[in-house]
Amino acid sequence: MIRKKIKEAQRIVVKVGSSLVTNNGLGLHHDRILHWVEQIVCLREQGRQVVLVSSGAVAEGVSRLGLKSRPKEMHLQQAAAAVGQMGLVQVYESFFQSNKVQTAQILLSHEDLSDRTRYLNARTTLTTLLSMGVIPVVNENDTVATAELCFGDNDTLAALVANLVNAEAMIVLTDQDGVFDEDPRVNAASNLIPKISANDESLVQVAGKGTTLGRGGMVTKISAARLAARSGTDTVIANGEIPNVLVKFAEGKLIGSLLYADSEPIAARKQWLAGQLSVKGTLQLDQGAIKVLKNSGTSLLAVGIEFVEGKFFRGDVVSCVDSKGREIARGLVNYDSEEVEVLRGQTSEKIEDLIGYAGDEEIIHRDNLVLM
Repeated sequence: MIRKKIKEAQRIVVKVGSSLVTNNGLGLHHDRILHWVEQIVCLREQGRQVVLVSSGAVAEGVSRLGLKSRPKEMHLQQAAAAVGQMGLVQVYESFFQSNKVQTAQILLSHEDLSDRTRYLNARTTLTTLLSMGVIPVVNENDTVATAELCFGDNDTLAALVANLVNAEAMIVLTDQDGVFDEDPRVNAASNLIPKISANDESLVQVAGKGTTLGRGGMVTKISAARLAARSGTDTVIANGEIPNVLVKFAEGKLIGSLLYADSEPIAARKQWLAGQLSVKGTLQLDQGAIKVLKNSGTSLLAVGIEFVEGKFFRGDVVSCVDSKGREIARGLVNYDSEEVEVLRGQTSEKIEDLIGYAGDEEIIHRDNLVLM
């Protein structure tokens, strides 16, 4: 049934990483890119909508600038991205145009997806382009991104895009055949995992490290699959050099590793909340509040808050944790951090007396809160 769902998917996110897009650091691998473009065109001709998330700008810039390796300094990475993005978009535009398909360049940063208004604008733009038959080519806006807020070789970005457009499926093309029970570069006898829940805890233990060209690795791909699963998106991680890999994927063929979504999709607003990479503060909850949130799906009240950490303002995203620091939920807070500090542990009817005005009864309303 899961493979059938993928076979019938009408909206697909395809992500290709730096190690595939580039020719061992010597510029872009045009033959591979052309092969993927032709396959995406084939999927489009079948009536499917495809969003392409492509890495490679920094790696292409490194090559164009004659650098020996990917620089560690942020300003040099951003310069390389600015130069390399020109070449990356030029290649995709040329290959898609030769197939008479329109493309659109979309550059996103974490700030674009952490701000609710910009998030909705990005979603509207992407869905409009798809409805017009255009192939959006999405990349991280590396020229303005900071190290703390990078998406991890675009794996997380691809998952957030899947959330944005409510994609039924996401395929992550990499230089490995999929997810193995052990690192295949260390143990040649390791076995490919053909199908597993995206939320299976054993996945984290088998993830290896990334390459020098990219910032990701299998662990970011698994995390991306989990994030995509929040909106009901199934993910396949497969070797991008397999002939006609995307066509086989759309046919429901058994390729790579399928990390399937095993829970109902959450509401679009909560998808956005769950996907926030940066939170502004932390609220430590008592056991009573944690139990109520998990079992009843109610709002967070001040009486259940034990400690407040960080400086935040009304409308910011904050994390709710237990006494051991494990994240329970996150959501949009109704009060500034100084006010929550005054209100914590108190009942809602005391709010006006404590802070001087009658605000919301909830510190975080249930409609603005998502369990993690």
